[in-house]
Amino acid sequence: MKATLILEDGTIFNGTAFGYIKETIGEVVFNTEMTGYQEVLTDPSYYGQIVTMTYPLIGNYGINLEDMESQNVKVRGLIVREKADFPNNWRCEMELDGFLKQNKVIGIEGIDTRALTRSLRNHGSMRGIITVRELTKSQIEQKINSYHNINAVAEVTTKEKYEIEGTGHHIAIIDYGIKQSIINFLKERNCFMTVFPATTTPEELLKTNPEGILLSNGPGSPLDVPWAVENIKQLVGKKPILAIDLGCQLLAKSLGGTIKKSKHGHRGANHPVKDLNTNKVLITAQNHSYDIVELPENAIKTHVNINDNTIEGFVHKELPLVGIQFYPGYRDIGNIYNWFINAMEGEAVCQGIKA
Repeated sequence: MKATLILEDGTIFNGTAFGYIKETIGEVVFNTEMTGYQEVLTDPSYYGQIVTMTYPLIGNYGINLEDMESQNVKVRGLIVREKADFPNNWRCEMELDGFLKQNKVIGIEGIDTRALTRSLRNHGSMRGIITVRELTKSQIEQKINSYHNINAVAEVTTKEKYEIEGTGHHIAIIDYGIKQSIINFLKERNCFMTVFPATTTPEELLKTNPEGILLSNGPGSPLDVPWAVENIKQLVGKKPILAIDLGCQLLAKSLGGTIKKSKHGHRGANHPVKDLNTNKVLITAQNHSYDIVELPENAIKTHVNINDNTIEGFVHKELPLVGIQFYPGYRDIGNIYNWFINAMEGEAVCQGIKA
């Protein structure tokens, strides 16, 4: 079935629909990963977005339920140059097309994703529509102008508090849209976790007497959740805090930092980040639309993006606070999580960090 991608600047791309055939609208962004499309589709940080994969063939190893970052697909739509119709992998449980149908998400293939990515890179992320019908100019304008994503965090956060067993440090997680892989890294360190809805009050969270607090990743703008900033202000100084992605932006803002939307954001698994303490470059996974453009007072910059020199991490000079824009994982040798563990054991977070 023929389908059309219509961007807010009037650009039109023609292709073929797959997945669940239903019109959708969202913020059109691009991701530079060669693999990991399943993790992208199920990452809550992508809620409200239509994702363009820059790698030309997507779906070649299929879908398996073991690599989900949440319980279902969170993107509004998927754009690919070509979807693989015959996946081949011993872990494959279903095809990409069927996975999108099951989750009621539309995909479009056969468009020039290089041209689309170049447009988004040059002009910035744009709102867009994937449709299988003819739309009038007034219909397009009405749909584009009515789109917003201000309730993204409320849509993806857990509805109720829950616990994850472990015999190690007790961590309170504020779930703004947490990825399962972050929880898995803490499981590997045998942490006991209590996961709270995003709107949980500081008083309720502190009643559980955690040893540390994790502010998770999540979708949307940090400027749309001022209540989260106010809650974090009341948690600062009470317990060690590790803040990731959206959580990092919220922590920086709660301390007096300045946040600004970037032109096209950072999305992919190949973003080079320099650790200013070790002078080593990490290849990181990222997904965010907002940058810290001015650090809070008494903060030390610890990581910068090699591509555009934006701030990717900071620590507080006096308090046990660590904020990072990227997703910590195996390729940074778990260093970020180790900082967090050490902080809960009383070690000064900025010890050995160069100002």
